[in-house]
Amino acid sequence: MTARPLIGITSCRREIGPHPYHVVQDKYVAAVRACSLAIPLIIPSDASECRSDALVHALDGILLTGSYSNIEPQRYGKSAGPGDVLRDPERDETTARLIHSAVREGCPILGICRGLQEMNVAFGGTLHEALHEQAGSIEHREQGEVLEEHYAPAHDVDVIPGSELARVTGATKLHVNSLHAQGIDQLGDGLVAEAHASDGLVEAIRLETTASFAMAVQWHPEYRAIENRDSQALFGAFGKACAERAQTKAVA
Repeated sequence: MTARPLIGITSCRREIGPHPYHVVQDKYVAAVRACSLAIPLIIPSDASECRSDALVHALDGILLTGSYSNIEPQRYGKSAGPGDVLRDPERDETTARLIHSAVREGCPILGICRGLQEMNVAFGGTLHEALHEQAGSIEHREQGEVLEEHYAPAHDVDVIPGSELARVTGATKLHVNSLHAQGIDQLGDGLVAEAHASDGLVEAIRLETTASFAMAVQWHPEYRAIENRDSQALFGAFGKACAERAQTKAVA
């Protein structure tokens, strides 16, 4: 029996009571298990101790998760944002190292929400700190009072014909949820847009300069992924790429 691939899942630093924690929402773990058919492994956000090259070498894929925190604006050349916005500088640095190590190693990457923004910043791109303050922007923040309302489909995204996302999903338009305040301003080097919202915001990206799977989306396909055909397709394609890497490593 072929062993399942091992996928590292990025975590967030949080203070819970008097103690610091490394935390991951279960929905990411569940999606990796059920739809990528892989074994999830939580990666601590501890930049000072992160041996990214060795870690990525041992893994078959990296999932860059979403988060309530925003990336530090200084990382993409902008001034410090509002003081009341949740930040996670340890995660910022850890994921940046992991992304570059994964690309060098040919290790598949899937980014979700903050993960898309992390990929963009890692390759020199910039972000809008508050999309709702941009002229012409639609509402991208979550709506409602309960999870079902937060993660309900919010708007369409147009998938670029011939893109990898179009190949994976077989779709030209996706109806997606939306739970973010930050978003892509300028694309990073080597990245191409795979989908846009109606206001022009880039909603999916791919790293063009690597042969391995390296894609990210702005929405949250991990939420009840097993119930959504497009989410299954995305996580399935990621899992397949991870399984192929695992097989290649096994015979090397």
